[in-house]
Amino acid sequence: MPEAGKIAEVVSHPIGWVSGGRHEVFDDAWGEVAAIIRLDDNRFGPEALAGLDAFSHLEVVYHFDRVPVSRIETGARHPRGNTEWPLVGIFAQRGKNRPNRLGVSRCRLVRVVGLEVHVQGLDAVHGTPVLDIKPYMSEFAPEGVTSQPAWSTEIMRDYY
Repeated sequence: MPEAGKIAEVVSHPIGWVSGGRHEVFDDAWGEVAAIIRLDDNRFGPEALAGLDAFSHLEVVYHFDRVPVSRIETGARHPRGNTEWPLVGIFAQRGKNRPNRLGVSRCRLVRVVGLEVHVQGLDAVHGTPVLDIKPYMSEFAPEGVTSQPAWSTEIMRDYY
């Protein structure tokens, strides 16, 4: 924990980039979008992906690099600017204008070829820096019943 008044610096370097799929940022209809995560061949060889093809889904951590620092939200806002939905804190929603501009997405793994991870349903656009890839394991799903507010179900209706 940093000293009072000081911010600890955390540095991450992309492991790869999204290739293909959408080239423009917009919400909804991500389910059929096909893309490739291309690993940085200066840092990784195909052995970094050994065994990944045994999984059906992935969790991908990426950087919302197209969000200008001036657009970062730290307080509350209406999701997607829709005043029909409640004013909620940035940590009570999954918007891209987050303090560290980190995105986390679950997507379907289609295949692995060399340093290319072919996916479907990854909600990141062409050129997005990828910070990590993890196999989705059902044991990491929440235990017990989950709940969420009605507005979040509504916002996600056409997302995938």
